[in-house]
Amino acid sequence: MIRKFFATLAASLLLMAPALAADSAVPRTLTGIEDAYKSDAFNADPMPAIDITLAAAKASGKRVLLVMGTGGCHDSAWFAAVRDRYEIVYADIGMPHVRGLGRNPQVPKRFRFRIKGTPTVAVLDTEGRVLNRKAAPKWRNAASRSDDGIYNELMN
Repeated sequence: MIRKFFATLAASLLLMAPALAADSAVPRTLTGIEDAYKSDAFNADPMPAIDITLAAAKASGKRVLLVMGTGGCHDSAWFAAVRDRYEIVYADIGMPHVRGLGRNPQVPKRFRFRIKGTPTVAVLDTEGRVLNRKAAPKWRNAASRSDDGIYNELMN
């Protein structure tokens, strides 16, 4: 009886899958970003880019958004929506939470992060101090958040 119930449930879900996929078939897009699920913005050698971005922040008066992730992490691209309010630097750290897949360990070490997932997004002041230490690791669902939701979260 229980097997029959679960078999029926599974069949129903399979039948509904195309309808559910149709609703999400058109992905959100970002102005100036060709594919919101991939990014070539990540710096393979991020330390110089971080220093340049901190210098630009001093000149502009903006804060820095340090996105620690990898180009294949679709959640990372969504931070481009706040580029008018932040100097943004993308640091390619791979996936250090997965053994053997990390890169550039000096980046999280510099800002005293233990990466639990990507992206980890730090808001930095112009001196490079982390302003959102508790919230920084909580961005693994950025692609499903609205642009306003991203901005509001970053401002708090």
